[in-house]
Amino acid sequence: MFPSTRLRRYRKNEGLRKMFSLPFPGPEKFIWPVFVIEGKGREIPIAAMPGQSRMTVDVLIKRLEPVVKSGIGGVMIFGVVEDSKKSLDGSYSFKKDGVVQKAIREIRRHYPQLIVFTDVCLCAYTKHGHCGILDKDGDVENDSTLSVLSNMAVSHAEAGAHSVAPSAMMDGQILAIRSALARSGFKDTLLMSYSTKFASSFYGPFRDAAASKPGKGDRKGYQASFENLNIALKESHEDEKEGADILMVKPALCYLDIISKVKEKTLLPVAAYNVSGEYSMIIASAERGWGDLNGMARESLMGISRAGADIILSYWANRYEEIVD
Repeated sequence: MFPSTRLRRYRKNEGLRKMFSLPFPGPEKFIWPVFVIEGKGREIPIAAMPGQSRMTVDVLIKRLEPVVKSGIGGVMIFGVVEDSKKSLDGSYSFKKDGVVQKAIREIRRHYPQLIVFTDVCLCAYTKHGHCGILDKDGDVENDSTLSVLSNMAVSHAEAGAHSVAPSAMMDGQILAIRSALARSGFKDTLLMSYSTKFASSFYGPFRDAAASKPGKGDRKGYQASFENLNIALKESHEDEKEGADILMVKPALCYLDIISKVKEKTLLPVAAYNVSGEYSMIIASAERGWGDLNGMARESLMGISRAGADIILSYWANRYEEIVD
């Protein structure tokens, strides 16, 4: 009862604040999403995502050096390919000499301690920009897509990926990929599932960066609805049953409640993807003088961690030392 209860006592000075506060997640908890393109010596800044670029593999290797030194835990590789290599079935996604496969091998060779994750989805490899094979009516055909996703995951494991991360939101994709990995001798490859991935308006900058906008329609038919809590949670529950090693909620900032609820219902590690729109809106706000960039970045990431995320995929990862300084 006031005045004997004075909570400001815990906040009187910086030493006390640190003593009674949760620590900011260390760099080892972060994964940096990167965009790799074909060729050599090229780096193309992403206008909507300041501080991020599309890079050829040789440039990525150079850009990774300070990131690895900072202690960042891993990278998530996204391939960006030329239109000539896109097809209706996305088959370039599992070519042994594909750009992602090359990136995996080079990263493992130069930075053997860095954990390599790969995105497993067809949107960047299909002419139509959807995450799977289309049927005659133009809808994504779930079951035929599973074999391509499985081939893609196996090709990444063969190249040396520590973990594959299916993001296509096809029913049964975890079981299909887990089975394919086992048949190919990759029983120890981690499966980080984008298990609760919402049809979100916060993916805009990413879709520009990855050249993966759907040509027609949208992805609401297979990505989760943010208006249906129970089905969103069941998505993660089903992926856990199918053999996922890590569950993920994407996006993060508008879904802190979902991160928390997934964490409550599983003993598996939980990842959260702090997506492109969340990153870009903080930068845009700071550029207009509406807030401190590093302060807003730290606060948003702390919120994601506090909600229960064990791992955070974020475009702030390559700027970790800048924002915590």
